[in-house]
Parts: sequence; C-alpha cells; structure tokens
Amino acid sequence: MLIALIYIHVKPECLDAFIEATRDNVLNSIQESGIARFDFIQQQDDPTRFTLIEAYRDDDAPARHRETAHYQRWRDTVVDMMAEPRHGVKYTNLLPDDAGWG
Repeated sequence: MLIALIYIHVKPECLDAFIEATRDNVLNSIQESGIARFDFIQQQDDPTRFTLIEAYRDDDAPARHRETAHYQRWRDTVVDMMAEPRHGVKYTNLLPDDAGWG
C-alpha cells in the first residue's frame, strides 16, 4: 500500500473551476482497481489550499492512474489554476493493515 498526499494551492479566482475539475477526477479515480481511497479535502482556514489523499493498492497503481484519460484531462485543465506547482509526499501504510482499506 502506497499513500500519497498531494498538496495544491489554487488561485482564488479559480476555486469553483478547480473543484469541479477535481471532482470529476476523483469520481473517476475511485473506480480504478488499483486505488483503495482517493479523498479530496479543502483547508478550512485557507480555502485556496487543497489536499488529495491517494491510497494505492500496489506500487504500479500510481503510474497506471497517470495513464488514464480522466487524470490527464484533470492535469491539463488545472495546471494554470494553481498558484504554485502542486507537490506530493509519499507514505507507507502502517495502520489499518492493507486489508483494512477495503
């Protein structure tokens, strides 16, 4: 299990469009067999900041995800909406055990 937290800072004028585009990506991503979770959260004290919490079932799943049409559409749509480049941090799952992710 690989978990990635993707930190995103969006231009204020792009909030609605970013949320709409990311919602489409998330709803399609959770259909991928290699993805256990794909959460989209917004920071309460700064609504221009978001985090994607991506839980992948195996080490190859992120690469397969990046090959999908919905990810590529999202990437190309939101790139100019970001106030700065997004960045991710990868984690190894400890608890719950991998079976606990459903």
